[in-house]
Amino acid sequence: MGALPEGGAMVAVEASEEDVRPLLTGGVDIAAVNGPRSVVLSGDEDAVLELAARWKNKRLRVSHAFHSHRMDPMLDEFRAVAQELTYERATVPVAGQPDRVDAEYWVRHVRDAVRFHDAVEWLRAEGVTSFLEIGPDGVLSALADGGVPLLRRSRPEVESALTALARLHVRGVAVDWAALFAGTGARRVDLPTYAFQHKRYWPRASGQTGDASALGMGSTGHPLLGAAVGLADGGVVFTGRLSLESHPWLVGHVVSGAVLLPGAAMVELAVRAGDQVGCDLVEELTLEAPLVLPERGGVAVQLTVSAAGADGRRGVELHSSVGEVWTRHASGVLGSGAPVGEGLVEWPPAGAEAVDLAGFYEGLEYGPEFQGLRAAWRRGEEVFAEVAVEDAGGFGLHPVLLDSALHAIGVSDFFSDSVCFPSPGRTSR
Repeated sequence: MGALPEGGAMVAVEASEEDVRPLLTGGVDIAAVNGPRSVVLSGDEDAVLELAARWKNKRLRVSHAFHSHRMDPMLDEFRAVAQELTYERATVPVAGQPDRVDAEYWVRHVRDAVRFHDAVEWLRAEGVTSFLEIGPDGVLSALADGGVPLLRRSRPEVESALTALARLHVRGVAVDWAALFAGTGARRVDLPTYAFQHKRYWPRASGQTGDASALGMGSTGHPLLGAAVGLADGGVVFTGRLSLESHPWLVGHVVSGAVLLPGAAMVELAVRAGDQVGCDLVEELTLEAPLVLPERGGVAVQLTVSAAGADGRRGVELHSSVGEVWTRHASGVLGSGAPVGEGLVEWPPAGAEAVDLAGFYEGLEYGPEFQGLRAAWRRGEEVFAEVAVEDAGGFGLHPVLLDSALHAIGVSDFFSDSVCFPSPGRTSR
């Protein structure tokens, strides 16, 4: 390749792309966008250092100013070499990248900015919550929440790799330990018990606190929602923050190794929103995406209700955010005129036969908090269930109660033999 001009520089600055881009000059390019406030400047040394001085910065040890206009002298020669190669369709998908590349792709790769932050956000939108960095050190892991480096330059490889697997395991990622220890003679053993340990204890959270009225909001009195504010157009926005620390009973709702907010909880939030605005019927509610609760920290939630239409109906939507990206998890319609069902006159119902629930929850990932189905009876095509929850304070319909009631579908003939129904514990999603 042709010689590149000397005198370039690359500097990492603590600033957003929106802060930097309006200030770029002819001698400075954005070489990388690594995070919401992590940008790398590249180009002519004097111009780069002058612009970087506006923010907290760190000069990078590099031989040339990569991903800048100072790469232009070598692009034609690089393109000529790249065009001599044969390209095949990728077998492993890369975040935000095409499944087939060509010579121009690699030319852009040399010249354009590296948009690492965009790739991470694309993966998050696809449901990825943990990232494993496969490389000689942990440079990129620090740039992505949930990043785990497989190797660390300062540590022995075996120790570093085992530490990485352990960190992924405690984050809820399924690790194939049997494959890891195959041939070593290792085996599973029970953890020792303690003389003073007599029963399982789950701490109870006191609920969300704070004076919402001081911020122009009203209190909701609901365990999952902290405050509500009425909008000028007649709509309402409810806000809250969910975490395993403030709502420890959610830790039992595990699906495929991840703790999810139950679909029943989304129904309860829609019911609560309807109560607040005078709608006693959830006409429709579509669950669009799972809401994953992180092992540490929390998730901000917003429940929005639109202004009433001419027919009195209102739209309702549930969003969550960890950082700056919001995801919609459910949407529906609230109305009025909820039907009133006929009550049972005796329990268990006359003519119903009891169902044996022995081993009903075996093989499920659910914790004991979500194993609320206590008894069930069948009478023809009807199924009657008895469910329980320890503390339903503050809820209109506790999510565990609704989730557990749906478990009774597992003892019914609701699904035909041609339909796969793996377990009653999955009906709320």
